[in-house]
Amino acid sequence: MCSNCGGHTIHGRHHHFGWDHAIPPVATVAPGGHMHFECIDASGGQLNRDSTSADLATLSFDKINPVTGPVYVDGAQPGDVLKITIEAFTPSGWGWTANIPGFGLLADQFPDGALHIWDYDPHVTAPALYGDVARVPLKPFAGTIGLAPAEAGTHSVVPPRRMGGNMDIRDLSAGTTLYLPVEVEGALFSIGDTHAAQGDGEVCGTAIESPMNVALTLDLIKDQPLAFPRFTTEGPVTRHIDRKGYEVTTGIGPDLMTGARDALSAMIDLICTTHKMDPVQAYMLCSVCGDLRISEIVDMPNWVVSFYLPRVVFE
Repeated sequence: MCSNCGGHTIHGRHHHFGWDHAIPPVATVAPGGHMHFECIDASGGQLNRDSTSADLATLSFDKINPVTGPVYVDGAQPGDVLKITIEAFTPSGWGWTANIPGFGLLADQFPDGALHIWDYDPHVTAPALYGDVARVPLKPFAGTIGLAPAEAGTHSVVPPRRMGGNMDIRDLSAGTTLYLPVEVEGALFSIGDTHAAQGDGEVCGTAIESPMNVALTLDLIKDQPLAFPRFTTEGPVTRHIDRKGYEVTTGIGPDLMTGARDALSAMIDLICTTHKMDPVQAYMLCSVCGDLRISEIVDMPNWVVSFYLPRVVFE
């Protein structure tokens, strides 16, 4: 963990699987307080370094995407904004990426489960090997980071919400400041679903799902209502993948979702042809390092979606 940051530690055993403002907080922090969170992997410990694709058949979705917390921020009230300064990640050195049947942008094309277990250097986060073909640059971040909703009851942790949650924004990395709208007294902050790397879109439904610890500061901004999350980065966000350029495929048509699927399918075909990779392995590689982008959305009736794959992964 970030040994110089000080502050509370919230251990991984203090986790939950849904957003609910009735969940008792595990700690209270004053605005400006430094915190450390131990985050377990997105399978909730159901997968490990020795797991195989056969283990996906017994995966319980009731234990997916655990988040550590909640933490009560003293003085936070509905209408305030919680300011989260993300300071550091301490990765574990291992992770997993899976094609889970029924999940992902191309679930209809990839009905069978597949699993890749990653090993990487947790101290320097050098690119992680993907078989003997590719090396994926790493950029640790938290996929799920949010607050409790005002609406009563337990709400699934899978979809993102206006108070954050499972946003899977890879730029919520060290140095980023995130702002979330507070809906309940104390804000009730939780974090989890830590990733070692992910492409924009997380197209197969999983990234490099990796347990790790997070150091951050929680602060409060009073009386500045915020409709949806926003964040500020400290500098360029793609230095880890930019230096060799990109291969880019496109999808063009009147529907953005169809365009995204077409652009991704074309990239998978290109990888398979160029690098002789199995299609499902190419699909998972796209999820951990390729980016979906809306290139054009004004020239009706057709829009352009592009898929960018960094060439550095094949150097």
